[in-house]
Amino acid sequence: MTVDDSGSGEDAQGADSGEDPLALRLEGLILGAERRYTPFQAARSAGVSMELASRFWRAMGFADIGQAKALTEADVLALRRLAGLVEAGLLSEAMAVQVARSTGQTTARLAEWQIDSFLEGLTEPPEPGMTRTEVTYPIVELLLPELEEFLVYVWRRQLAASAGRVVQAADDEEMVDRRLAVGFADLVGFTRLTRRMEEEELGELVEAFETTAADLVAANGGRLIKTLGDEVLYAADDAGTAAEIALRLIETMAHDETMPELRVGMAFGTVTTRMGDVFGTTVNLASRLTSIAPKDAVLVDTAFAEELIRTRDAPASEAEAADEAAAAEKEGEEPPAYRFGLQPMWQRPVRGLGVVEPWLLTRRDSAP
Repeated sequence: MTVDDSGSGEDAQGADSGEDPLALRLEGLILGAERRYTPFQAARSAGVSMELASRFWRAMGFADIGQAKALTEADVLALRRLAGLVEAGLLSEAMAVQVARSTGQTTARLAEWQIDSFLEGLTEPPEPGMTRTEVTYPIVELLLPELEEFLVYVWRRQLAASAGRVVQAADDEEMVDRRLAVGFADLVGFTRLTRRMEEEELGELVEAFETTAADLVAANGGRLIKTLGDEVLYAADDAGTAAEIALRLIETMAHDETMPELRVGMAFGTVTTRMGDVFGTTVNLASRLTSIAPKDAVLVDTAFAEELIRTRDAPASEAEAADEAAAAEKEGEEPPAYRFGLQPMWQRPVRGLGVVEPWLLTRRDSAP
């Protein structure tokens, strides 16, 4: 899209509205279409009510724009597609709004990260007097098709993995209310750090923590649910996987002198999943256990401990493990190879959840 010397087109529109002409050029490049419609015109062209169009628009995370001519043919097509899914009976209206909301929330964070971190690092003006937008335009022009293809590829991969988990669910109820292991990993003393560190240094620390945690969770078979700056929430289909992730997080952070101490709390039980997030008593319990966990340690609830014992990932007690090892030696057999150890801690009241008995999770010396 080129600048028109006659003052027509988007640059003229930008001049009339007070918007930066270069910003409008960048918007046009990314959206691939010019502004043509007011919200009312877009809704009418898509064949949907203004009320439904507004619900979709807000669900995607966009502000009300009155009757400004700011929408494109792509906006009309998006409205038409969502409404078509509802008309065809493939989605209810409420579900279509959820689709818009989940997609908007996920991609909003991705877009913010790419602009703030990725593009910012590539667009330092090479010559005095050049604006960042002038440098950004040709870079976006080159990267946009590649990033778009990569986004679709990752989405399809994630969709395939999620669909596979649903197919393997035991019944329909398990698709929504599932038994999962949930873990919170929390940086110790983060509030104090925010007072002592420069913003840029603090941002680098948080990014390093989130990157390390995300990589460890994914590599060991878990799913990163969300990051909250100094805290990471993840889930796994079984307690053994979640336990391995927790201990690897502790071990990895302990070997990094730039990182604060870490503590992890985990619980096992029924979890409600909505829009990629997890809710319920099990999640709340994992969060509470994190808040009382010692530094560089992992606490789990009784259900989590029982699940590790049931799957033979941990012995019921060290005395039982010793008896089993002695019996195996007597028979000339290999003793059970437990990966984890469990130590019951003192029962204590936890706000909103009554009295709980935490267990300290450790890695057994016999584990690889």
